Amino acid sequence: MVDPEEEEVMEEITFKSDTVLSDVHLNIPNKRHLMVRLNAVGQPVFQSQFKLLWNRDSWKDTQVKDKKQKDIQKENTEQDDRSIQDSCSKNSNGIDFLNKNETQTSPCMRIEALLDNDGDLEVARRPRVFSETKQKEPSRNKIHPKILTQGAENFNEEEQENIHHSMVKIEHTMATPLEDVGKQVWRGAFLLADYILFQCDLFRSCTVLELGAGTGIASIITATVAKTVYCTDVGEDLLTMCQRNVALNRNLTATEGGTIKVKELDWLKDDLCTDPQVPFSWSEEEISDLYAHTTIIMAADVFYDDDLTDALFKTLYRITHNLKNACTIYLSIEKRLNFTLRHLDVTCEAYNHFRFSLNDLEKLRDGKMKFIVEPIEATFPQFLVYERIEQLELWKIIAAPTS
Repeated sequence: MVDPEEEEVMEEITFKSDTVLSDVHLNIPNKRHLMVRLNAVGQPVFQSQFKLLWNRDSWKDTQVKDKKQKDIQKENTEQDDRSIQDSCSKNSNGIDFLNKNETQTSPCMRIEALLDNDGDLEVARRPRVFSETKQKEPSRNKIHPKILTQGAENFNEEEQENIHHSMVKIEHTMATPLEDVGKQVWRGAFLLADYILFQCDLFRSCTVLELGAGTGIASIITATVAKTVYCTDVGEDLLTMCQRNVALNRNLTATEGGTIKVKELDWLKDDLCTDPQVPFSWSEEEISDLYAHTTIIMAADVFYDDDLTDALFKTLYRITHNLKNACTIYLSIEKRLNFTLRHLDVTCEAYNHFRFSLNDLEKLRDGKMKFIVEPIEATFPQFLVYERIEQLELWKIIAAPTS
């Protein structure tokens, strides 16, 4: 018999989970993931190297840019399959497989059923080398983070040279409460970075404002071609991490001379902070430069909370009205499916709210500004190695005075 008091306590139990995990660091073949420190709130901070594919000219010399992304992925998959077959056919045990015509075939190819003289089934056994190959080449690369004390990274000169040309080094966390998701790396930032590198002439020598920059990876990529990038977010701990990432990748922006300025920009406030005592505040000269020269605004994967989405669109409206020039806005988003108790079904509430807000912005008529919204098809090539999924979207908004 259950005690009434115990039953009442049991009925009050609720299950809560406020931890959000980005799987970017799990599914890409990065060189290493090192835990380098704990941040101000005790969260482990990892330093990861994200591979860059700098050979942009090869894309221009082919018709790859005109292909669908699925075709590109299909070609990559076929190449991987061929490489697996080649490695399996060169097994160290010297085991040959025969097909039904008694000709040699690869152990990775489909094995035909063989019958003996009495008509009994002979089962062809897979050699151990086949199993080992499958284990060494999983369909999705598994990354095992390594723990390292701060300042204990020792790279040889050759390794440093490779990092200089082909890696973006980013400090980030791997699992946080919802309010700290900006400290993680998200696929939307990679999609936006791909587009920037693909259409680098559109960003060349521009002044760019990024809202909700998080770890700063999109701003860092933008600074390889842009003149000035205002990399903004909120929270001293996050902005400090972002500033560290800018310093880690100074070699990438040094060639073009791009400048990244990490600043605080709170969507819930109407004014920019100019108090010199506040870290990452703005100077009057920077505010003047922002409004006088900015022609591009961008944000990546920041649409996960309806109130923050509303605040972002209000911030876009306010900033574009204060700019002296017409502006192009780029927004990337990942359409995330979630099961909700309210609907008892799988929904995309955050994405749906984003689309409603986008539609409202396009319909806005205030006599001062007009906003033209159009999607950008994600068929451009990848310049960063990550898992580009179908749920990733990129939107372009042209904001211009009506007169």
